[in-house]
Amino acid sequence: MTINGIDHLELYVGDARQAAFYFDNAVGFRLCGQGGPETGLDGQRSLLLAQAGIRLLLTTGLSAEHPAATYVHRHGDGIAVVALAVDDVAGAYAELVDRGATALSPPRTFTGVDAEVVVAEVGGFGDVVHRLVERRGDAGVFLPGAIEPVTAPDGTDTLLAEVDHLAICVPPGQLDETVAHYEKVFGFADIFTEHIEVAGQAMNSKVVQSPSGKVTFVLLEPDTGARPGQIEDFLRWHAGAGVQHLGLRTDDIVTAVGALAGRGVRFASTPGAYYDGLEQRVGRLDAPVDRLRELSILVDSDHDGQLLQIFTESMHVRRTLFLELIERRGARTFGSGNIKALYEAKERELAAAGATPGVAAGGVSA
Repeated sequence: MTINGIDHLELYVGDARQAAFYFDNAVGFRLCGQGGPETGLDGQRSLLLAQAGIRLLLTTGLSAEHPAATYVHRHGDGIAVVALAVDDVAGAYAELVDRGATALSPPRTFTGVDAEVVVAEVGGFGDVVHRLVERRGDAGVFLPGAIEPVTAPDGTDTLLAEVDHLAICVPPGQLDETVAHYEKVFGFADIFTEHIEVAGQAMNSKVVQSPSGKVTFVLLEPDTGARPGQIEDFLRWHAGAGVQHLGLRTDDIVTAVGALAGRGVRFASTPGAYYDGLEQRVGRLDAPVDRLRELSILVDSDHDGQLLQIFTESMHVRRTLFLELIERRGARTFGSGNIKALYEAKERELAAAGATPGVAAGGVSA
């Protein structure tokens, strides 16, 4: 079994058209397919959006009994299906189930004039499902007979290139067993482990990655010995494990952030003091520090190079799922060094303003 990458992500949402409006007008995705009862998708409305190598399927249940409606009622809008591209769905499905995956939907074939697509589903983490996808023929045909193509307008954005990673929060005590599940069942490798402490908060983090290197999950578990923070907030509002944020790689983060901010995307702000001594912390930068400061773009480094990153504010009423834009300049890690730097910058900012350090530290959480 070879997992070649993420074929698409399916979000279950309360209103597919409203969600599509945000991803289209603000983030630069373009509608390229749609389906519903008239195309054989009983009880749901789905809209397919794409940008470069990223495909998002937005699905709304049209009845209270539909899985999408059930998911939204419990978790709110969020990523419910992580679809994995494989060479042989039937073989991969049988192998995964034999290794211990929960069988959810056996292989099914969708046939069109120019393409044939085989899909099957197995359990993932929490209520999130993994859909196995095998494509034959025209790779641009998403799901023949179910998702009808829509011609995208000219000038489609290419600000974002591909899915870099998914950050997944799991309840306390479930990190190691989740990692073991992906190692045993999916053949992923544990490539990075760390314990992060800042401002009285703490979390454990492990990164698992497919052998192809094309699918990466950053798994986060709160440390219950520390004070509650962002991970606990997500687990409470999401009602369990799920995708906290979607990391999207860009080749030019300065241009991408400037464009998206101009369209109304709200990004997390960074204290100005964070940029004091930035080059001393991470090395010489190609981008002007003043421009990074203006856009609140963060910079971190590891042995392989630098990464530039920024997080959006959540677009959901429960304040759960949000996006990360990331540009990799050689770095292969995920910017954990920024957590401490952000906290220390906030402390300096408070001290300069005459406030008591630590009082507002909750504004920067792990």
